[in-house]
Amino acid sequence: MLVREAASALAGFSDDPAALVTACRRLVDRHPRTAPVWWLAARVLASDQPAREAWSATDELDEDPTPNAVADALPEEASVLVLGWPELIAPALARRGDVDVYVVDAFDAGSGLVRALERAGTEATLVEERGVGAAAASVDVVLIDAVGAGIDGLVAIAGSRAAAAVARHMGRSVWGVLGVGRVLPDRLWDAYLARLNEDEDPWDAPYELVPLDLFDAVIGPAGPMEPAVGVRVTDCPPAPELLKSVDSLGAR
Repeated sequence: MLVREAASALAGFSDDPAALVTACRRLVDRHPRTAPVWWLAARVLASDQPAREAWSATDELDEDPTPNAVADALPEEASVLVLGWPELIAPALARRGDVDVYVVDAFDAGSGLVRALERAGTEATLVEERGVGAAAASVDVVLIDAVGAGIDGLVAIAGSRAAAAVARHMGRSVWGVLGVGRVLPDRLWDAYLARLNEDEDPWDAPYELVPLDLFDAVIGPAGPMEPAVGVRVTDCPPAPELLKSVDSLGAR
């Protein structure tokens, strides 16, 4: 919904290139942690028909096949750990009634997901945040929903790095989920990472970088891939206009 609202706003500047650049920079400034916002802005700026591109991008997000790819990839009767309420993973789990889901109550979002999964007929158990390590060591698969991804790894909800590290150490599978608009090209990725948690101490930040070497696979619209391959699959142009914020240019 955030990206759809942003697309509507950007489409209004389609006849004014200078204003469109400023609007895209302001959008990224306000939502620096959400890679699909960067992806949308970059695509709009690179297009000779920005309004049409904005709506095309939102349609791609709405029709993202990644949840179906996740559901198809999960082994039968697997036990799965997730954190919070992951946007793309949740519908995949609801589709698969044969998996046991353990939901870490990150940012108080887990209990809502547990209730939703139970209504859908999927077995789900709430895990307090202090139990993330024990749960990661016990399940078959840790699923991590990325809000952004690039050559260094995946950005995900805080606690994901601990879950992935424990699972990897214990020989469990760790899968990253990379939906439409999450993977950024190198230059945008560097700018995205630089601004991810710039005003917060690492231990207070809501999102964190999970290194690529902690993942066994990543799953995107085309299905499972090697992590190093998956973080290179992007349709996002580099859009150098987004490499500087509005504030850094002295705009008011």
